[in-house]
Amino acid sequence: MKIENTKAQMRKGVLEYCILSVLKDDDAYVAEILTTLKKAKMLVVEGTIYPLLMRLKNAGLLNYRWEESSSGPPRKYYGLTTTGKLFLSELNTTWNELQNAVNLVTAQKPKQ
Repeated sequence: MKIENTKAQMRKGVLEYCILSVLKDDDAYVAEILTTLKKAKMLVVEGTIYPLLMRLKNAGLLNYRWEESSSGPPRKYYGLTTTGKLFLSELNTTWNELQNAVNLVTAQKPKQ
């Protein structure tokens, strides 16, 4: 079993949550989302993010708007819908519960 495959699967499992979290305060265009994820060491490429953004939009969690750019073509800015904000709130709760459970399971047991 290759460790890189397992690492990639773990990242994919939380990518939707991370994207929604990036958008929780402000709308952003794809390059901004990718930059934020890369700074956090989430290795994501454009070919992965576009289909995911479309799925999130089709699920009613995201909307988008076009905005003119002074440095090129118009940019598509993504933002959370009201449903997306509620969904993210649920994911926050689930993430905290999961994180606590994983920490309990993976914590080293004290030596006796």
